Amino acid sequence: MLERIARERVATLFLVTLIVLLLVGAAAPGFLSTRTASIIWSNGLVLMLVALGIFPVILTRNIDVSGGSVLGLSAVTLGLTVNAGASLPVAIAAALGAGVAAGALNGGLVALLGVPSIVTTLGTLGLFRGVMLIATGGEWIEELPQGVKDLSGKGFVGLSAVGIVAIALIAAVWLVLRTRRGHWIFAVGDNREAARHLGLPLRRIEFLAFVWAGAMYAIAGIAFAAQIGFVPNQAGSGMELRAIAALVLGGISLLGGVGSVAGVAIGVIFFTSIDTALVFLKIPAYWNDLIGGAMLLAVLLIDGRLRIALEARDRAARYRRGETSPSRTGDLEEAA
Repeated sequence: MLERIARERVATLFLVTLIVLLLVGAAAPGFLSTRTASIIWSNGLVLMLVALGIFPVILTRNIDVSGGSVLGLSAVTLGLTVNAGASLPVAIAAALGAGVAAGALNGGLVALLGVPSIVTTLGTLGLFRGVMLIATGGEWIEELPQGVKDLSGKGFVGLSAVGIVAIALIAAVWLVLRTRRGHWIFAVGDNREAARHLGLPLRRIEFLAFVWAGAMYAIAGIAFAAQIGFVPNQAGSGMELRAIAALVLGGISLLGGVGSVAGVAIGVIFFTSIDTALVFLKIPAYWNDLIGGAMLLAVLLIDGRLRIALEARDRAARYRRGETSPSRTGDLEEAA
C-alpha cells in the first residue's frame, strides 16, 4: 500500500484533493457544486498557464524564475497597445511577441551562452520587471476595453475564450510529450551526456523550452488582464514560485526528466482548491500563504519519508538476496 502511494504520486494527490474538498463541503454547505468547480478552474487558470510554461524547462533540468515578470510585461504590453487605439488582435499579438522575445532571451543566455538558468532568470526577472515599471511609470493600467474583458467571459459550454485556449494547450502538451521528439525533452533532463551521445540537439531543445515558456507566460498575462480588467504595477509577482511549488507537488522532479501533464494539472488544482476552500470557510485571506505552504510541506514531507522508507526496504531486500545467492556472493567476494 505504501509503495503504491509513493509511486503513484498524481493519483495520491488527486485523492488528497478530493478528501479536502469533501471535508470543506461538510463544513461549508454549498461548497460542493458546479459553481465552485467553475470558480476553482477560473481562479487557477493563470497559474495553470504559468505552470505549463515552466514544465518543459524543468524537464530539461533547468529552472525559470522570471515567469511572473514576463507575465506582467506581457499584460502591460497588451494594456498599453490596446489603450493606444490598436485593435484587440494586434494587442494580443504584441503581448505574445513580448513573451516570446523574453523567452528567447532566457533561452539564448542558457542554451547558447551556457549561463546557468537560475542566474539567467534571476537577472531577467529584475530586468523584465524594470522594463514593465518604466513603460507604465509605475502606474496601473486601468479601464481596459470591454473586448479584453470578454476574453474571460463565459461562452461555449460555460467556458471562456482563455479557458478553451488553456484546455487546448494542456492537450497539446500531453500529445507532444508522447511523440518521439517529445521524449527528447525527458532524455535531456534525465541524462544529458547520454542524450549528447545519441546526437540529440540539446541546445535547440533547451532554447525552444524557454521560448515555449515565454509564450505561455504571455498567454497567462492576457488571461490575467482579461479576468481582472486592469493591470496593476505588480502583476504576476510571485506567480512563478507558486507554479514551481505546484509542479513539485504534482510529482515533477526539479532534477529533470520526470513529470507528467496530469501532475501539472492536479498540482495547480490542489493549490487553487485550498485557496477557494479558505474563502468558503471565511478564513481571512492573509492566512492563505501560511496554510497553503504548510500543506505543501506536509505533503512533501510525507512523500519524502515514504520514499526513504521504500528505498531502505529495497536495499535490505537486495542485501538479503546477496547473502543467500551464491552468484551474488561470488560477485561481492571478487569485488572485495
